[in-house]
Amino acid sequence: MPNKPTEMEQRPKLHTETGDRPAGPPSHSVEELLNELRAHQIELEMQNEELQRIRAALETAHNRYLDLYEFAPVGYLTLAPDGRIVELNLTAARLFGLERNNLLNCQLATLVAHQDSDRWHLLLKSALRHEGELKNFELLLKRGDSHFHAHLDCLPVMTEDKTPALRITLTDISKNVYAEEQLRLAAVAFEAQEGIMITDADKVILQVNRAFTDITGYRADELIGRTPHILNSGRHNETFYAEMWNCINRTGSWQGEIWDRRKNGEIYPKWLTINAVKNSEGVITHYVGLHTDISERKASEEEIKQLAYYDPLTSLPNRRLLLDRLQQALAASSRSEKYGALLFIDLDNFKSLNDNLGHDMGDILLQQVAKRLIACVREGDTVSRQGGDEFIIMLEDLSENTEEATAKAKTIGEKILISLNQSFQLSNHEYKSTPSIGITLYIDHQHTINTLLKRADTAMYGAKAAGRNTLRFFDQDMQETVTARASLEADLRFALEKNQLKLYFQRQARHDGLTIGAEVLLRWEHPERGFISPLEFIPLAEESGLIESIGRWVLEAACAKLKLWQDHAHTRHLQLAVNISARQFHHIGFIEQICTLLDKAAIDANRLKLEFTESLVFDNIYDTLTKMQRLKELGVGFSLDDFGSGYSSLTYLTQLPFDQLKIDQSFVRNIGIKPADTVVVQTIIGMANNLGMDIIAEGVETEQQRAFLKRHGCHAYQGNLLGKAMPLEEFERFLEI
Repeated sequence: MPNKPTEMEQRPKLHTETGDRPAGPPSHSVEELLNELRAHQIELEMQNEELQRIRAALETAHNRYLDLYEFAPVGYLTLAPDGRIVELNLTAARLFGLERNNLLNCQLATLVAHQDSDRWHLLLKSALRHEGELKNFELLLKRGDSHFHAHLDCLPVMTEDKTPALRITLTDISKNVYAEEQLRLAAVAFEAQEGIMITDADKVILQVNRAFTDITGYRADELIGRTPHILNSGRHNETFYAEMWNCINRTGSWQGEIWDRRKNGEIYPKWLTINAVKNSEGVITHYVGLHTDISERKASEEEIKQLAYYDPLTSLPNRRLLLDRLQQALAASSRSEKYGALLFIDLDNFKSLNDNLGHDMGDILLQQVAKRLIACVREGDTVSRQGGDEFIIMLEDLSENTEEATAKAKTIGEKILISLNQSFQLSNHEYKSTPSIGITLYIDHQHTINTLLKRADTAMYGAKAAGRNTLRFFDQDMQETVTARASLEADLRFALEKNQLKLYFQRQARHDGLTIGAEVLLRWEHPERGFISPLEFIPLAEESGLIESIGRWVLEAACAKLKLWQDHAHTRHLQLAVNISARQFHHIGFIEQICTLLDKAAIDANRLKLEFTESLVFDNIYDTLTKMQRLKELGVGFSLDDFGSGYSSLTYLTQLPFDQLKIDQSFVRNIGIKPADTVVVQTIIGMANNLGMDIIAEGVETEQQRAFLKRHGCHAYQGNLLGKAMPLEEFERFLEI
């Protein structure tokens, strides 16, 4: 046998010569090995980057899932079979108004409103019995001290550890429930007794309710697609409708009395309220009209008015209506600066007619006299019967000139004399009657109504003293008055030029004693006559036109004082109330005047409060509303002065941007004395509170009055109890400036 090779023989031989290398794979250079290592390293880095990217994507997806779960628009809950909350998202916690930690392991039953608690237990059992079947229902749930309506979608599931559970999706549907309730209420309201019409923006009728068809006599299908013009009565002109729609377009609503025509042709009165409906962009999409038939009410009002204001025998205005019209005539005279006249007519020897022919014949004579008097005057003049055989005629707008006004009144008086001197046919009797006529002129508020009536009565007795069947003027006193007023007017012009007019300030304060401001009052100390009452020179200033200059001076002084006060911590909050006259307010440049004064003084506009009387507000309501709205935009405040003493229209009052009502001192003075006035004060306070207005009482003189006002909700006062009107220096000492 051949011998085995030795170990040395089995080992490969090492060769040092390059040409003598054994066969096998080629060897690599160090550079190639380094390149391979670098490539492998790059590949590892790329794999690492990919892993990082995948990890980031997974993390982002996880966060997105958490966001979607936690902040979903609906709440997610998981309940154990016993009703415990074992899992919930943040939205669910927010719906309940509690922290999530306080809700975990809490029984959902404790979050169900009392009225739904029994139903919830039944629903929970029912839901758990039907694995894999989605159940939904609604519950009233608790949120803090309140409740919310919720929709629950419940799905029974089996968890990974084979434990049953109930997954719930929770949605707050309170707004939907509220909207449904509103729709139900709207549906009920739509079929109320008040007629309702809905039109589109082009005033085409879209829908009416049954009450509307009952009122008008039209069927719904006869109205839908038409315009409200189908109801036009013909009693209102184009100007009326233009102003109505202008008000709607400007304010969004209008209400008032209007006459319409039913299907049968009957014209009837109704109270109409129109509201514009706008979309989210402020564009009008519909109009809603509320129609109330006031035929019966108007008939009753007319009957009451006839009994209250008219003489039942002659159907002429009685004394009460005359006084009302005379009050309005005086205000109109103030604006027009024209004289009017009162004619007091008494029939001569009327008593002998009643005694000889009887009261029936006397009544016939009075009726015929009434007709003749009406024929002697102009349309718009007032012929009234005062009682017995006494008549008073009120003439308006005679002339701005005294002599011309006197001549016109005399012409009408002589016409009456001629007419009443004609024979009267009293049944089978022909009767001759003569009158005695007394005349007095009036203008503005120079004299009270009672004074004017007394003057006319005195002049009538002067006619009787002159032999009857004639007329007499109240000349001497009238001339003395005209002369005195002319002298006073000249003195007033001089006083304005020489700064004789002074401003006084009367404190206005809250119930706790804090001064909130003052009313600026005008005083005139005549160098010879001493202090002259504002009741005397203010009407004269109105009549002469001086009120515009005086009013501007008062406003400038008030603004200047507010400017100085704003530098003191304890006065910078004070508000000054300035009385504005009708002539001043309705001047065409009044708005620009206020703007200029505010800019010049550089004060907060809300520290200036303008006080208006009721007659100013309602004399020209549309001009008033326009100007007040413009001033309100600047921040100027408004107070309605002497509220309750005039003839306010509550309809307009709700539309005007008043901040404050001032209770007239005549009512405050009678608190606890006259029950009627006491009730009026309480009524005014309640109305102001309901309208969202501040209320202040003027003329508060006693602690009892202040206590009564406070007790009934009036917490701001002005009057001698808090301080009399005082000069500026004294008022500022009181304020400790």
